Order: sequence, then C-alpha cells, then structure tokens
Amino acid sequence: MATLWNNYRYLFLRRFVQIGLLLLYFGANHWGWTILMGNLSSSSFLGLVPLSDPYAALQMLAAGAVLATDLLIGVAIISVFYLLIGGRVFCSWVCPINMITDAAGYLRDVLDIDRNQKRQPATRYMRYWVLVLSLIISAVMGITAFEFISPISMVHRGIIFGLGFGWAAMLIIFLFDLFVLKNGWCGHLCPLGGFYSLLGKFSLIRVKHTVENCTACMKCKTVCPERQVLHMIDKESLPVLSGECTNCARCIEVCDDNALGFSIRELAKNKKTGE
Repeated sequence: MATLWNNYRYLFLRRFVQIGLLLLYFGANHWGWTILMGNLSSSSFLGLVPLSDPYAALQMLAAGAVLATDLLIGVAIISVFYLLIGGRVFCSWVCPINMITDAAGYLRDVLDIDRNQKRQPATRYMRYWVLVLSLIISAVMGITAFEFISPISMVHRGIIFGLGFGWAAMLIIFLFDLFVLKNGWCGHLCPLGGFYSLLGKFSLIRVKHTVENCTACMKCKTVCPERQVLHMIDKESLPVLSGECTNCARCIEVCDDNALGFSIRELAKNKKTGE
C-alpha cells in the first residue's frame, strides 16, 4: 500500500481535486450549495469572491464587450493564483478533460498503439495558433469564439447540468487521443492550455532535477505529457522553466532515484529559460 501511494500519490491527489471541484459545482446546481457556484469560465466562491477565466475575458474584450468590475476582480484573482503555482496546473489538477485524456493515454500504452502507428506531423505550437485564431474570430464575429465550441465547457457544464453534448465531446477527445495523436487535445490543440503555458512561464513552483541522483532510466520522460520540458534529464541540475509543464508530478512519482521534486523558483538567481 505504501508503494502504491508513493508511485501514485500526486495522481490520487489530482483526481481528488478534479472530482471534488465537479462535486462542488454539481452541489451548487442541484442541492443549493454556495461553496463554489457557476462554471469554469465564471464562478463565485462562498457567494463573495468572484473567479473568472482570464482567457474567456480576453475573448470577451476582443469581441468588444465591456467587462464588469466583478469579472475583472475574478480575472485578477485567477491570474495571480496561476502565476504563483504554475499556469498549466489548471490542465492537470482542475480541467475535467484531463481525466479523459489520461485514460486514453493509458489505454494507448496498453494497446501499444505508438509502435504500430506512423508518427503524426503535429507540432505543439498548434495550440498557440488556435489561441491567436480564437481571438481574431472573437474580434471579427463579436463572440467568445472558443467558449462557443469549447469541449472543456461542454464536458464541465454537461456533468453539472446534464450531459447533453458533453458525452459527444468526451467521446471525440477520447478517440482522438487514443487512435489519432498521443496527447492530441491537451498537448497540441487546446488554446486554453496554450494560454496557461504563457502564464506559467513566470510561476514560482517548479519541478527541479538533480543530475547527481539521476541514473538516466528515463521513466520520467515516458510518463510526462510534455516530455520536451524535461530536456535537462541526465544532463544538468536545472528546474523545469518551460510554461508548458503541467506540474502534474508524474515524473516525480516514477523517479526511483529521488532526482526530481518540487522547488520554489529563485527568479533573481536563475537566469536560464526553458525551451
């Protein structure tokens, strides 16, 4: 039991947070709870503290909307929170899509699909192009473009208010990640992940690699959904400075050498930048 906890402790904690947040939103809609009301785009904590998605607010601005004071306060709170702990913590600890893509990734490994599939000509920079395109479409059409078609919103609202198209979104993403492209949605296409990657470049909490302890087993790269951020493995002691790291901690869990762990970034001393 101790070994199971050590190898999956952060995964268990992430699932607890993800399911717990869904339960709080569900409880607000069905049982009148007031702890966390709304959805991932716009929420209220205890009916007093506004919480708003900065990327959704950017789309609203691009569409020509005038943002209310409460929304701006909510954007500031969420932005500061993710600036401190890591932008893509949202992707691995909050977003419900993560549970779907992790399941697809696990099944993909079990079926050994990568060995039998040609490498897809996909780049992780696509999510930034989708991000820019969503803002352009928002400005041209006067709508919040990504929010209008976002599978994240479909799944989240579907679970809270009744699945509807949420089932379809879940199935499409699951099949896409399973049969078409590994880590396809979260790692290549999702503009919200791209936005939080930009925010995460300045965050304080980082995964730190200690090269003296590393035996180059490469288990960390095998489980990492953004393996390009672990370029320093077996080369030098360096924190992961790329904003594309999700701080999911899977690399820490599987490292038997104690070569990886969380640390607080020293902005004044560390002048290196992530790839």
